[in-house]
Amino acid sequence: MLITIGFVLLLGLVFAKLEIAIEGSDGWAASLPTWRIEKHWALDWFWGGRAMTGYHAWAFTLVALFFHFPLFFSADFSWAAEQRALASNMLFWVTEDFLWFVLNPAFGLRRFTRLHAHWHKNWIGGAPVEYWIFTPLGLALMWRSYQG
Repeated sequence: MLITIGFVLLLGLVFAKLEIAIEGSDGWAASLPTWRIEKHWALDWFWGGRAMTGYHAWAFTLVALFFHFPLFFSADFSWAAEQRALASNMLFWVTEDFLWFVLNPAFGLRRFTRLHAHWHKNWIGGAPVEYWIFTPLGLALMWRSYQG
């Protein structure tokens, strides 16, 4: 389990560096030539109030497919394998997002705030609320996927 989590964290690091190279100082694809939906009730419920962009629609789909690839490759369509894929996806995105700020020369840890990361609409305890939801949920699903 720890090896899996470690590899997911490494993947998050690599993708964060890729996104920094793509987005630069303009987070949430603000300067990318992609479509954007800024306001919609579904974005408030399912996307944390953030804009939906073509870039993020494809990036999230790509990563979800990557984490599900082992299920299809091995034909292991078990609940444990699905839990592991979902957990990996959750932990990946929290790691990637946090490292995007920490490693981005335009931000750094000191600018990891609601003011500078304005696309994260809801914060609790100094971090986006999604971190507080998906980190423990991802860890619980990962742990459960290795039981029995």
